[in-house]
Amino acid sequence: MASAADESHAAEHFSIVDYAVFSLMLVVSLGIGVWTAYRSRGKESTQEYLLGSGAMTPCPVALSLLGGIISAISVLGNATEVYLYGSQIGVTLLGVVLGSIVTHQLTLPLFYNLRLVSISQYLELRFKSRAVRLLGTICQLIVMFFYMGVCLYAPSLALSTVTGLSVLGSIVLMGLVCTFYISVGGVKAVVYTDVMQTLLMFGGVLVVVIICCQEIGLVNVWTIADQGSRIEFFNMNTSPFVRHTFWSTTVLGFYFILEVIVINQPSYQRFASIGNLVMAQRLVIFFSVGVWLLWGLFYFSGLVAYAAFRDCDPLASGRIQKPDQVIPYLVMQKLGHLTGVPGVFVAAVYGGVLSSLSSFINSMACLLWEDFLKDIPYFSRMSDASATRVLKLISVVMGLSGICVGMLAGNLGNIFHIFYSISGSVKGPIIGVFLAGMCTPWVNTKGAVLGFLVAFCYNIWVVVGKFLRGGGTPTHLPLSVDSCPENLLHHVNNSIVAFISNMTTATPSTNLTIDLTADFTTMYGGEIVVDRSEGRTVYDVSYCYFGITGIIMTLIISNLISLCTVSLGEHIEIVKCERIDPAGPLSPNAVDKRLSFLSCGRLHQWLWSTCCGSHNANYVYEADHVTNMTMLPRAKSHHNGSHP
Repeated sequence: MASAADESHAAEHFSIVDYAVFSLMLVVSLGIGVWTAYRSRGKESTQEYLLGSGAMTPCPVALSLLGGIISAISVLGNATEVYLYGSQIGVTLLGVVLGSIVTHQLTLPLFYNLRLVSISQYLELRFKSRAVRLLGTICQLIVMFFYMGVCLYAPSLALSTVTGLSVLGSIVLMGLVCTFYISVGGVKAVVYTDVMQTLLMFGGVLVVVIICCQEIGLVNVWTIADQGSRIEFFNMNTSPFVRHTFWSTTVLGFYFILEVIVINQPSYQRFASIGNLVMAQRLVIFFSVGVWLLWGLFYFSGLVAYAAFRDCDPLASGRIQKPDQVIPYLVMQKLGHLTGVPGVFVAAVYGGVLSSLSSFINSMACLLWEDFLKDIPYFSRMSDASATRVLKLISVVMGLSGICVGMLAGNLGNIFHIFYSISGSVKGPIIGVFLAGMCTPWVNTKGAVLGFLVAFCYNIWVVVGKFLRGGGTPTHLPLSVDSCPENLLHHVNNSIVAFISNMTTATPSTNLTIDLTADFTTMYGGEIVVDRSEGRTVYDVSYCYFGITGIIMTLIISNLISLCTVSLGEHIEIVKCERIDPAGPLSPNAVDKRLSFLSCGRLHQWLWSTCCGSHNANYVYEADHVTNMTMLPRAKSHHNGSHP
């Protein structure tokens, strides 16, 4: 007992080497920001600060793209998900492949050739409405703010678990470091620090997994996890009420790509910083392979943790307070005696969060400048150097705001489940608006806006209702505390009481035995199967469908509304053409062909000619504002693909 206590006490503190490893990562991150700012002196511009002048080399951008998306939510959240609920979540990787194909072949070429800076510019070009553009920007900002808070809070758990540093102190330290190097160095500082942080994130978790597998045995890890019902990949149940099935996790993986690659400002800025479309498309392939490697490693680390704690779960026994502390606790309990390993792990977690946080701060500054401030007369008259200084100031404000949001994130539950629920509710409908513009060229402005509003209200209603009625935290698979010292003490006491009761004729001892055993298993999560086979409602639908539901609902409603309404942009052209019937979808001539997928544009033309017949001539618009659509040039860009 004494040795266990000593081990637990020792695990609470870093060694000098651990502190050195962790501090080195922070110092290098700061140094890269200063070095980038020094290299860019005298040629500061908004293009340089936001897009790296569109001429960055592919290799660091590829690692930055991966590191900016794979954050501490993945390092801690994915492992915890497998630890508590099993490996079915791993099937999301199949959805990632499907989403990457769509991105590679369809969405990336469309966005890239438009030469945008803010991705929300597409909405203004497509629907001829600045209000729709700002709506898209606001939705992205909401999700980014929430994401920054979770990213800051998650690694603070890791650091507090292994060093005793307060969560608040950890959040402030990390937020300030990231805010400094991104504000002085711009997107180049983000990219180059991401390279170091991404490699460190992968290497740090890999070291932990390898060392643990050497102690437990690779085959034993899989066997123990299988015995504990953690291995599952082909749950083919088609019910939408089952939290994780083959179908729901595939849908989640597909939606993940739509959210973080297709309609995502940080990712688009990485693609836009590459000099040609072909190379940008190769980044999509690299990202897909990288997600398989990193997520596969993080999922497996959850199985390793379960194998290590199969008989004495730290969450059930009260040794940790949050599920996402399982992996940090594993590092200190099993590897704390290896000098430097805890420092490498914490540096890996911090590397993950800094890469994501810096990407979001830079992108939020881009959105605020391009979509809100740039066209205001005071800012539009600024020189490029002055505008860059404003961008740096915005970056500082965004970083400080992220620190404040991070302080509030501790009130949430499991970060994996919470993040996908809320982000899917907000981001899903706006992704639906983007896809409506690309896939259904006949959808007009009113249809897109009403489709978004209905889907958004529905999603928020379901998520809020789910958490209010107690469905926000799902029940987990069984956890054992049989080998925990305190439980062994209970068994010893029970044995003594049982022995005494057999030696005497007194009966109260039976009641005493029951009281001593109490509900130890139930108290710590043994009673985990909840029968809700009856009375299923929309609140019981798996969170995996939140995002895709918003997309589908937006597409359906926007198409229905467009059949009986007309957008403001088309109304202007109708006046010019003296069209008699003002209601209906957009005609092919009202939408620039560059703003939708080629096959969808051809379908639009065929449907219009089929339905309108000879009346099609009445819809030849004087759409000069469409054909002369203004594109923001990407400096020093050389495209292999053909320009529109």
